[in-house]
Amino acid sequence: MKRPSFTRCLAAYMKSKVKFISLSVVFMLIFAGIFALHQVRYDAVLYAGCVCAVIGAIFAIADFVKFYRIRLMLADLAGSIHFSLHGMPPARNALESDYQNLARLLFENQNRIANETANFRNFMNDYYAMWVHQIKVPIAAMHLLLDEKDCNAPLRLELFKVEQYVEMVLSYARLESDHTDYLIKEYDLESIVRQAVRKYAPLFIAKKISLNIEPLALKVITDEKWMQFVIEQLLSNALKYTKKGSISIYAEGGARLVIEDTGIGIAPEDIARIGEKGFTGYNGRLDKKSTGLGLYLCKEILKRLSHELRISSEIGVGTKVSIDLSQQRTILE
Repeated sequence: MKRPSFTRCLAAYMKSKVKFISLSVVFMLIFAGIFALHQVRYDAVLYAGCVCAVIGAIFAIADFVKFYRIRLMLADLAGSIHFSLHGMPPARNALESDYQNLARLLFENQNRIANETANFRNFMNDYYAMWVHQIKVPIAAMHLLLDEKDCNAPLRLELFKVEQYVEMVLSYARLESDHTDYLIKEYDLESIVRQAVRKYAPLFIAKKISLNIEPLALKVITDEKWMQFVIEQLLSNALKYTKKGSISIYAEGGARLVIEDTGIGIAPEDIARIGEKGFTGYNGRLDKKSTGLGLYLCKEILKRLSHELRISSEIGVGTKVSIDLSQQRTILE
């Protein structure tokens, strides 16, 4: 909260005393009228008026100084009000005391609700993490059974999708947690990209989508696990909305990773809102199972890694998603 200027405080003080000033003027006019009717000498009336004005001005200045100091204290207190009410100026009357008691009550209730919310969020994060780790056991068992019985590829691909959704749940829980772990150091971007591509190779083969990867001779300062998750999500979206054609991965401008597809494209009015929590857009309405969570996670993760996500698209032509890594070194600063 910005500290109020002297002139603004003076204007506020005068506004708060309008009734008192008006009443004082009325009393002065009444006394002046009575003195005139009794033919009191004007110099005596003027002298009494000056004395009263001087005394009133002294009291007004002292009262304004207190008013000004209190406003400055309240402005300074606004910066730390989230943590404590310590430093609140003492109440000057019963009404201010009541207001301060009300503020303390609201502050205590706010802290209680915040603590309850934090505890519930931590409980849910722990629950999701436990659920993900438990569900991985039957998923691994299903993989073994499928391999033993040599089941058809479509069933194996559907199980792969289940795994990716489970990983998305775990990533979302970790991202919302207060204890998200980051290991920031220099990595080989091509190594991270190829790990993600290798993971999605079965989907490329199943959908008969060709993949073009250009050499990525780029070292990036980032978190390998989270960056790989982002690339996987972008590949998943590209595969989901590309029925035929290809997906290309290359570097652009020296510090920008690009994933470009020949899919159905994105409506121009949806591009500005991509990455908003829960926003699915026109394509999401076509695909009833879309949640918009994947791109939201990508945008949030990249923001925390000091990277930037940019998307350009044309309906029926394809989509170009780029990750700007030019600000990567701000992570270590």
